[in-house]
Amino acid sequence: MSKKTVTMKMPIPKPTTAADAWVGESTTDVSEAPKSSKVVALRGEAETEPNKRLTIDITESLHKRIKAQCAMRGTKMADVIRELLEKEFAA
Repeated sequence: MSKKTVTMKMPIPKPTTAADAWVGESTTDVSEAPKSSKVVALRGEAETEPNKRLTIDITESLHKRIKAQCAMRGTKMADVIRELLEKEFAA
């Protein structure tokens, strides 16, 4: 008994034109814009300072209080915490 071998090539789907256009387009929508960096003036020249991520552990009850207060004020938690850190550790 002989064995039969079948070789099949699967077609590779090409991305649609709409998808290519979407990936290539630039956006001015703030929700999709990259996170901004703080601008620092050094010797009279404006220089963009890169952001660094800070991860801390807090209790669930503190997180809920912060989140609720920020929601009522219409602010972002990260912005409020960043402002508090800037006040505490002023340059």
